[in-house]
Amino acid sequence: MSTKVAEHKQVVRRRKIDQLSKIDKFAQRRAQLANSALRTLAELGYARTSLREIAQNSEFSHGVLHYYFRDKVDLITYCVRQYKAATINRYDQVLAASATADELRERFVTGMATSLRRDTDMHRLWYDLRAQSMFEESFRDDVREIQSSIERMVVRIVQLYAERAGLHVALPPRLVYALVDGAFQHALLSHLAGDERSADDFPGDLELVLDRVVG
Repeated sequence: MSTKVAEHKQVVRRRKIDQLSKIDKFAQRRAQLANSALRTLAELGYARTSLREIAQNSEFSHGVLHYYFRDKVDLITYCVRQYKAATINRYDQVLAASATADELRERFVTGMATSLRRDTDMHRLWYDLRAQSMFEESFRDDVREIQSSIERMVVRIVQLYAERAGLHVALPPRLVYALVDGAFQHALLSHLAGDERSADDFPGDLELVLDRVVG
């Protein structure tokens, strides 16, 4: 191989490394900005939040936010997607740490109940975004994709629980998810409305749902 060819390949390689580094830094910056914006988004919701409002409640300027995100829809979708990915990862850990059907059931119910109390604002933002997608076509596909990932995880847990318990899932996957999600959303709405018992009652409600869909 000639010296010129070798030098050319090194230049090309360095350029590729530089490009990948820039992409990685851009992605890291987006994640940092999204984490900073989550508090304002979760507190105010979709309709009451703008990039300028987020900037006023963070250490970043409106111009910086606009550089990394096209608009409010892009930022909110990114934030919720990032949070839901973390949620799914947490339930992956539940699966990995549960050796028996009873352990899986207990960890699933406890995890959902804990998240209801601890992550109330983020769940509220997710349901807000999901409702808005019926009117805002611009992020409908993103919401559908996020919901599909959550549905797959919930159904996977329920199916694995049934298998370990020597039982079977009595309903189609879409209805399994609808019942679990419906129980959770109902408890969340009541909890936000000031019903102190709703969060306490939710574990029992979810246990009842599991008993009905697995038999």
